[in-house]
Amino acid sequence: MNIDPQLLSIIVCPACHGELVAASTDGADELVCQGCGNAYPVRDDIPVLLVDEARKPA
Repeated sequence: MNIDPQLLSIIVCPACHGELVAASTDGADELVCQGCGNAYPVRDDIPVLLVDEARKPA
């Protein structure tokens, strides 16, 4: 995943405004919220920050 560190420092979870941390789950890149646990997909190095596209925590 090639997301600019400056971008990562300013974007937040659209659901709860929590911090997002880059992760790789089952070979898929994601940004995981440290607050609510939603995992947002990263497609072609572009974060998809839509609540409807997020994988919900278990």
